Amino acid sequence: MSTTDVRGNNATGNASAARVDMKFEIVVIPVSDVDRAKEFYGRLGWRLDADFDSGKDFRVIQFTPPGSGCSVIFGKNVTAAAPGSAQGLYLIVSDIEAARDELLGRGVEVSEVFHDAGGVYAGTDEPYLFGRRRVSGPDPEHRSYRSFASFRDPDGNGWLFQEVTTRLPGRIDSATTTFASANDLASALRRAAAAHGQHEKRTGAARRELARLVRQRTWWRSRRVKSCRAVKKSRRVASCGDQQTGRIGAHCD
Repeated sequence: MSTTDVRGNNATGNASAARVDMKFEIVVIPVSDVDRAKEFYGRLGWRLDADFDSGKDFRVIQFTPPGSGCSVIFGKNVTAAAPGSAQGLYLIVSDIEAARDELLGRGVEVSEVFHDAGGVYAGTDEPYLFGRRRVSGPDPEHRSYRSFASFRDPDGNGWLFQEVTTRLPGRIDSATTTFASANDLASALRRAAAAHGQHEKRTGAARRELARLVRQRTWWRSRRVKSCRAVKKSRRVASCGDQQTGRIGAHCD
């Protein structure tokens, strides 16, 4: 299947797509030395989620790569697979050179960046998604999904960085807010900022007018209060004057 032959979101082998979320959560990594593996995956900068040790014959450790919804676990008596037998474990990155430099800076041995030879599936190189021949350097056209780099843990479990800058249409979930690439996200943020600016232009004048009216109303209320006080004071004075001349003043204090 070519990269342009993509199935739609609802295309499955059944008449309808599954409606229940099934989130891929865990990959089990078979290792021979648990503490050595823990040190290695911690050195990658991955988050340590758990280290449960029964104190007898069972131990399980969980790490999660940065930005990943899926974690890895390894330990003692968690899998019957042979140590180092996990291969073709893909870590998707938006900038493969930056990801490679990150691990090199942490003292991890990483292969050079490579791309495929155009559908060559026979050769001596370790197999990966697009063949068995590794051509040095990133994909010349910088196509999404086409540039790789690989590394191994101390037991030989094999990992590959794969650079994905734009998702294929069938990989976008229409039910969630998802962006096919970092550029799409940046464009969406720019559009949101521009729309917010226009909104501020429209509503800013209204807010200023409202503030003016509030100040005006406050000023008038202040004047009314002062006026009422002045009237009451004048009435009290008048009432006291009437009382002094023999009248009974209803408002005299």
